[in-house]
Amino acid sequence: MEENEGAETVARAIIAALDYASPLDARQAAFSFLESVKQGDVRLLAGTSFRLVSRNWPPEVRLHGFKLLQHLVRLRWRELNSHEQQNFAVTSVKVITEMADPQEQWALKSQAAQLIAEVIRSEGFNLWKEILPSLNAVCQQGPTEAELIAMLLRWLPEDVTIHNEDLEGDRRRTLVRGLTQSLPDIFPLLYNLLQNHFHAAIAEAGRGQFDNAKQHLTTVIASLNAVNTYAEWAPISDLAKYGLITACGFLLSSVDIRSHACEFFKIVAPRKRNTDCGSSEFDAAMHDICSFLTKASSEFLQRCQQNAAGLDQSEYEFAECLCESMVNFGSHNLHCIADGLLLNLFLEQMLGYFQHNKLALHASSLQFWLAFLKDLLKPKVPAQARDGSPAFGQDAVSGLADKEKKGMQICIDDHIYGVILEFSFQRMLKKTASPGGALEIWNDSYDSKGDYGLYRSRMLEVVRLVSSYKPVVAAVKLVQRIESVFNSCASAPSPDKDLPLLESTQLALETVVASVFDGPCESADRNSPEVQQAFRAIQDSLRQLLSLNVSKPMYLKILARHFDALGPFLNFFPEMVHGVIKILFELLQLLPVADKDPSNNVRGVRLHICTSFIRIAQTADRSLLPHMKEITETVACLHAEGRLPRGEHNILGEAFLIVASAAGSETQERVLSCLLEPISKEWTQVEWQNTYLSDPSGLVRLFMDDATMWSIFHSITFFERALKRSGTQKNSPILQSDSNRTHPFASHLPWILPPLLRLLRSVHSMWSQSVAQALPPVVQNAMRMSQTEQAMLLGGATSKVPKDPPSMADAVLNSMHGHETMQIKENDIRNWLKGTRESGSSCLSGCKQEIEKKRWRIVRWRQKMVAAATPNEHRAPSPVIFHPQNRLRCHPCYHRCRFSLLPPNHQQSPPVPAVTFHPQIPKPPPLPPLLPSLPLFSSSTKPPTKPAASFTGTDSQPPKSFSTFDLTGS
Repeated sequence: MEENEGAETVARAIIAALDYASPLDARQAAFSFLESVKQGDVRLLAGTSFRLVSRNWPPEVRLHGFKLLQHLVRLRWRELNSHEQQNFAVTSVKVITEMADPQEQWALKSQAAQLIAEVIRSEGFNLWKEILPSLNAVCQQGPTEAELIAMLLRWLPEDVTIHNEDLEGDRRRTLVRGLTQSLPDIFPLLYNLLQNHFHAAIAEAGRGQFDNAKQHLTTVIASLNAVNTYAEWAPISDLAKYGLITACGFLLSSVDIRSHACEFFKIVAPRKRNTDCGSSEFDAAMHDICSFLTKASSEFLQRCQQNAAGLDQSEYEFAECLCESMVNFGSHNLHCIADGLLLNLFLEQMLGYFQHNKLALHASSLQFWLAFLKDLLKPKVPAQARDGSPAFGQDAVSGLADKEKKGMQICIDDHIYGVILEFSFQRMLKKTASPGGALEIWNDSYDSKGDYGLYRSRMLEVVRLVSSYKPVVAAVKLVQRIESVFNSCASAPSPDKDLPLLESTQLALETVVASVFDGPCESADRNSPEVQQAFRAIQDSLRQLLSLNVSKPMYLKILARHFDALGPFLNFFPEMVHGVIKILFELLQLLPVADKDPSNNVRGVRLHICTSFIRIAQTADRSLLPHMKEITETVACLHAEGRLPRGEHNILGEAFLIVASAAGSETQERVLSCLLEPISKEWTQVEWQNTYLSDPSGLVRLFMDDATMWSIFHSITFFERALKRSGTQKNSPILQSDSNRTHPFASHLPWILPPLLRLLRSVHSMWSQSVAQALPPVVQNAMRMSQTEQAMLLGGATSKVPKDPPSMADAVLNSMHGHETMQIKENDIRNWLKGTRESGSSCLSGCKQEIEKKRWRIVRWRQKMVAAATPNEHRAPSPVIFHPQNRLRCHPCYHRCRFSLLPPNHQQSPPVPAVTFHPQIPKPPPLPPLLPSLPLFSSSTKPPTKPAASFTGTDSQPPKSFSTFDLTGS
């Protein structure tokens, strides 16, 4: 009676603790009472808990009662004597029969099975042998009782597969030893449960007793869950010996339980061979596993071919698990297959998954093909011991595996490589579908399953491996892909939707060309049959690119990117350079010279086409040298006709320096002198410097003259490009021998550094308080960060920066040109200030680094930089006040030189008189034509026809023309 009253008290406490509507004090009191029960008398705890698990209590009370019993067994078992422990175990087994009710909740049945498993682990496996006959008898009573026994078998090895801090090392080893010794009793029991109840479920379903069939299937599922727990650690030979592999393979054909059976193969497929397991037994078990997986995969892929629309989501979920199981097997134990027919069938199924329109199946099989190709195509080294003798043991097994993998190369024919490349090209870019739209594309739902960047990197690596090993197959498949996409785009009603397809062909072309002509063909004879076949295939694709008739800017940009990817090919076959260069100039002429309207993307496309020359020059190496004369003449003609802006010309000049670097430092120095000579005529004019660079008021006058302002800007950016591209290049073997020569840029420092430093000093002084107050409002607004820059640096939304009221001159200009014109002017000045400071600081930083490396052999330039920063003794420079938008970007070189060399008692420069934009302000005299001596920069209407001097001469002065230079000369 007292025990019943105690059970009722504990039950009320459990209900109060779980009632969230109760006051907090009442719940805390209930929790405290339950803790006192757990820590109280162990015998009273056992009796009370067994009463709480009976059916006359609510489910939450019964569940808590099982938790109390498990707590007693795990932590307080030793407080009971041997007789009490035996009685506890017998009472726990009786609970199984009491829980045998189809209407019983699964959580309660699981907790009851877990309780018996705890008792067996605590008492030892001698108790298991004692109660095993009674458990077998319970299994014969019905499917519900058998389900409870299967749950018990599932929870029994829990501490083996799940780390538990309560278990010590010795206890864990004892548990593993006891479980291993009990496997001959456990595995036959599980096999009988699977066999008997699966056949019983089929029989009941045949008689129309679907409720009984469902109970038997539930027992089969519980038994499979138990088998999966042992599959993680039990010997593979035992799993095969007692028929569990065969049983799970047979259950793959059952629609209701095949997913649970497939989990078994997913776990056991990547298992490694144990040292105590014979190689023949392990290989035989893996052979059976592969047979069951390939059979199930063949049936699924056949259903997909016959009626793909009729497959539901459960079919594809099972296929994903099946594909993952095959990937695990193929990545770890494919060498165990000695049967060539089975190996061919396995590879055929994996190829079918790779071609599948479902992205999940394709992405999963991609992991196998990447690992398989890496292992297949890598050089095989015989296994040896450290002392050089043949290896034994595990090393010998690894060597045997490598030997077997060598034999698998016979099964991989060109057809498989071609299929891999074909479908890789179709899935090359994110959100890109095939022309028919059959492939499932990447979407946001797959982001949770993996990163798209990782997926595409694997895809590109597969393409590189196949292309480097089979260049002819890769080239042929690439041509077929380009032809298919271009034909589809030509006949499409809305070509804009096919832009991603064109981008995918560019990426495919870049990957294949780099893998073929930077890989095995790089060191091969260009007259070899394999190289010539790849050359003819790429040549066909090049002809298709050259014959493509497009006019839209975005199509022209993508087409230019296709030519960028041909750099390694052009380096290997320089006779194709002429056609590529010609078509690039034709693409450039198809686009008009664009204005500065941000909505007009023609300007960006033209710049991208110009940068194609740089990319080709970097990869084609010396192949462009014979064509430099024709290139320079074309550039001169375009510039003379006004169809080549200065910014685009700078990019082409950088490409010239890259090409010249392949011919030697002397040629590079002459090319640099020719490119810089016209700029020097402008920068060495004293009147020009005094007009624009003397003080901030000169900058205000400069901002009025758009042509001169952007001319200075492009000159500084070209200085930066020329400094980066000139001098010794790491990858150029010709220039390595000239490492002791003077840097080509050194002779131009006398006329570049002084004006550049004066310009930067005037720009920096604009942020001093006295100078900034006298500047026009449009310049002051341009000196502030734009709202977009504030949002990028500070994050989030930013409030609009208030502007100063416009002056009278600005009001007049607003009335004449409109507010939109002033806004454009403000943005132009802001971009000019930002670009000038960054490029100028980069130039100074490069000069400083080269001086410190002593490559220019001129130490006096440090003093010249100081002299330029402080022009005279009477006027000290204004302190450098960095604009906030450039504080993080502006290079500290000028900052260090500037402040470390200031006079100790310098004073701030006097205020600059206010200068405003006004139409009546007289402009300075016009400058001479920009770069008049070079046809590349000529302002005349006709290209030059007079032949120029050769680089082979001994005259130290640069030649007067660049269009007829022979860059291939010595």
